[in-house]
Amino acid sequence: MLRTLRPGQLAVDIALPSVLFILTFVLYATRPQQYVIVLLGMCAALAVRRLAPGISLAIAWVTALVQMLLLLAPDPANFAIPVVLYAAATYGGKVARWISFASAFLGAALIVVYVIVVPSWTTGVNAEINSFGLATDMTPVAKVTVGLFMFLAFAAFFGLAWTAGVLMRTWRRARESRQAQLLAERDVAVEQERNRIARDMHDVVAHSLAVVIAQADGARYALAADPDSADQALRTISSISREALADVRVLLGQLRFQQSEGPQPVLADLDRLYEQLRGAGVDVVVENHGAERPVATGSQLAVYRIIQEALTNALRHGDHRAPIDVHLDWTGPELQVWIVNRAKSEPPKPGTGHGLAGMNERATLAGGRFGTTLVDGLFTVYASIPFTTAGVTR
Repeated sequence: MLRTLRPGQLAVDIALPSVLFILTFVLYATRPQQYVIVLLGMCAALAVRRLAPGISLAIAWVTALVQMLLLLAPDPANFAIPVVLYAAATYGGKVARWISFASAFLGAALIVVYVIVVPSWTTGVNAEINSFGLATDMTPVAKVTVGLFMFLAFAAFFGLAWTAGVLMRTWRRARESRQAQLLAERDVAVEQERNRIARDMHDVVAHSLAVVIAQADGARYALAADPDSADQALRTISSISREALADVRVLLGQLRFQQSEGPQPVLADLDRLYEQLRGAGVDVVVENHGAERPVATGSQLAVYRIIQEALTNALRHGDHRAPIDVHLDWTGPELQVWIVNRAKSEPPKPGTGHGLAGMNERATLAGGRFGTTLVDGLFTVYASIPFTTAGVTR
């Protein structure tokens, strides 16, 4: 199977065999023309070693066998063989990789036979191989000893090239895995940021629209009987709408550009939130138990958004004739928050709407707990957020 190469890799694969051909071809001016076949074959194997490692290995084998059949002596072009073994181990598939491994040992054995045994059989037939061959008058024991040494030496040489290819393959795979991991982590971070922006968008829009709707209804009923109240309601609608529009613009800017986050609400902004609800005609009663303690910025945002969403749900689903009670308990190991209102209709069950699910997620991300209850018509939102000292904003 052909691999896809980058332009730089393709240029190197063409240049390397070209250089080998130019440098080696000069040596063949005084040698038999059959050596050109060996040179061309090895150059072809080098040229396709990364494009098609299996084919490159096959070309190298065919060229080496032809060289042996022609009884040609080992040649400088044969140095292409370890390069082909390296490429097959690095870029080849499973079959090509293990065939190249076996080729390292089989090739070493054939070299021993070709250099030690063949010259004694072809004395006077081919001067090239006879001149390269070891002395034919060696004793059998000497031939076995030298042959074993040569086999180990060539097997180690070829095996080293193959091992280097496997190590390079492993390093490439590890680098690709690391890059894939970084991409996956980046995608997760982007998705988490989008989810955070979606939660903020929901909180801002849902709360603002709930207040606007309540004020609009009040203004419509009071328009004839109390024009001043209607005018005040319209002013509140205008103010809430401008604030919501500014918050939405910040969130949309975060979606369009990679920039730092806009200012996020903290506990000090809760008073303004209460006043917005009171301006909509809802009685919000706030009670703090114990002295206030430092809370990390992220935890403050979680508490603010939970209270904001709970008040919004109370405004939408609660009985406006009854007050909404907000309790903050600072005395325990965690900041505990209760928002209690009387429901005029069945509120959404946990998990069925974005509001309750978003509050639960915010509490969980802050390391806390979240829950809701409906008992005797009183709907209670409960959250417990740990106190942390890192990144405190007061």
